[in-house]
Amino acid sequence: MNKTEKKTWQVYIIEASDGRLYTGITTDIDRRWQQHLSGKGGARFFRGRKPRALVYTEQQPDRSAASKREAAIKSLSREEKRLLIESLI
Repeated sequence: MNKTEKKTWQVYIIEASDGRLYTGITTDIDRRWQQHLSGKGGARFFRGRKPRALVYTEQQPDRSAASKREAAIKSLSREEKRLLIESLI
């Protein structure tokens, strides 16, 4: 990537082995998924539980927008998050 190319940020939700939902942001969803799976560089959230499925992704234009959207999603109730996930189907 050269300096004129802009990174695309993504907000994502992963369902864990215990059914809980994890929300995060990244510029490389495949790399981040592998980090969560391996436990190396992944979130502390996945200690003691494993990522089961990537259930939601949403593109954002920059890190600031992605961070704001991540915070908004994290403030949703579990039911509201489920409705957001189901809206993609």
